[in-house]
Amino acid sequence: MRALILAGGFGTRLRPLTYTRPKHLLPIANRPHIEHVLRSLQASGVDEAVLMTSYLADAFGDTVERAKSWGFTMHVTHEEEPLGTAGAIKNAERFARDDTVLVMNGDVLTDIELTELARFHRDRGAEATILLVPVEDPSRFGVVPTDDDGRVERFIEKPPPGEAVTNLINAGVYVFEPSILDRIPSGEVWSTEHQLFPGLIDEGAALYATSLPGYWRDIGTPRSLLEANLDAVGGVFRTDAVTEIGSPLIDPSATVDPAAEIAGSCIGAGVSIDSGASVTDSVLLPGVSVGEGADISTSILGAGVTVSPDAHVKDHTAGDGEVLS
Repeated sequence: MRALILAGGFGTRLRPLTYTRPKHLLPIANRPHIEHVLRSLQASGVDEAVLMTSYLADAFGDTVERAKSWGFTMHVTHEEEPLGTAGAIKNAERFARDDTVLVMNGDVLTDIELTELARFHRDRGAEATILLVPVEDPSRFGVVPTDDDGRVERFIEKPPPGEAVTNLINAGVYVFEPSILDRIPSGEVWSTEHQLFPGLIDEGAALYATSLPGYWRDIGTPRSLLEANLDAVGGVFRTDAVTEIGSPLIDPSATVDPAAEIAGSCIGAGVSIDSGASVTDSVLLPGVSVGEGADISTSILGAGVTVSPDAHVKDHTAGDGEVLS
């Protein structure tokens, strides 16, 4: 099956980290997030992917080349101005006209077996199928009530806290038939969640949804990005980027003084951590410099950040090149 990956968002909730890179290239376990997406797709039998880009599109070049080296057939589409989740799919129409396609939000981290989603889709004769996952707080997402056979009854986007009729939410992973493309206008900003799906329900189209077991996380906020990294280090999300579960992940090119303490963290390439410094449950992107006696916890530090000696950094997200003193 061919996969279409939505990778055009501005990543506004992840600023300042996304002023200099698309959110899809932020690291999970010292590996760009989008590469985890591609490896998950490959594990589900997908060998061809279309990366649908807009914001800072040129930054994806290295990832595309690496994916080709793994055996992927890669295509890239581009929107000069973002067209929305459905508009991006319409913009990639030439890659979605000849067969059933898998569509995936590029900011989703999951190991769910997607062949099961495709099987459910085929068994129901569906025109579109939505992957569902349970969450504790569904008010941040689109809630999807279904009947006993999985047919979608309603699509409720971000219900008020405490008012959701189910905790099963839209996971941002879909299976679409080519006929879906006929329902999306060309060259317009069009939303899958707000326009396409509600329109399918109003028409009585075969829109289905199902929940499948496995890991899932939306990495669209600093907190969720940090938690995804901690999940990888802790073995909750399994990835071959982590070879020793429970230990901090430290790039071989990083320099860590023996008198520094590192716990539950991801330390990127070229990072230097001086004597007496402490880094706990944090993510340090390449080139970060941590001075003597500095204390960093539950934070994400962008590339080239300098942490002055004896500085205390907690629950903070720093953009590239900042000086924290």
